[in-house]
Amino acid sequence: MSTQDQRPASPATTDRPLIIRIGKRLRGTMNRISRDQSKIPTEPVLPASAFPWTNRLAEKWQTIAAEAAAILRHRDAVPPLREISPDHARIAGDGNWRSFFLVGYGYEVAENCTRAPVTAELVRQIPDLNSAFFSILEPGATIPRHRGVTRGLVTCHLGLIIPDRAEQCAMQVEDIDLHWEAGKWLIFDDSYFHEVHNATDQRRVILLLQVKRPMRLLGRLANDLALWGIRRSPFVQDARRNLHMWENAYRQAERNEAA
Repeated sequence: MSTQDQRPASPATTDRPLIIRIGKRLRGTMNRISRDQSKIPTEPVLPASAFPWTNRLAEKWQTIAAEAAAILRHRDAVPPLREISPDHARIAGDGNWRSFFLVGYGYEVAENCTRAPVTAELVRQIPDLNSAFFSILEPGATIPRHRGVTRGLVTCHLGLIIPDRAEQCAMQVEDIDLHWEAGKWLIFDDSYFHEVHNATDQRRVILLLQVKRPMRLLGRLANDLALWGIRRSPFVQDARRNLHMWENAYRQAERNEAA
């Protein structure tokens, strides 16, 4: 049986119109609190120096990249993001955006961490980590213009495997054009509109981290409450169940390779 045949079918997603309505109603208020309480700039793109821990990971980027490359031996058993989180279907609809999770909304994926032990140990040391995963963008892939749920999280990209024509594999955050470099960070506030295009014939792989925005007390309390609700919502719990099914597919791919 091929890895392709082992792809699991995702279970039906829980109906969540009430959660969506509540989230949309509160997002503006929560983002204003995060902006007003932030200890770091609230511009779309942020300097890596705002997060001292970035230096430690950048120094190890080649080891992290080697672990990501080893995981890609079983590329078809790494799930498209839309198969983990149906809520992302609009922006990951073509299946060319894959995600290998180490941590998702505070939940560690233990078996995946054993497959990338150095990376897993490094991300465990990051203060206020929310999520950590290898983000894999296939040649020709497009992630349409969208924005994230909350300004209370900051998104950090460490370049690992970057196409030769790096300028043609790009992200736009608001009106700012960016592209990845191996061993370098791109850090941004994904509550601003952004989009991604890989107009090359090569794969792009990054380590994608989400961390809590450093804030004063009121902001921290509000943000922790919001993230507590998201963590327990179907948005995250459905994704955990789907991810477990894909863990079985990856395990089977490893057995087939060893056979």
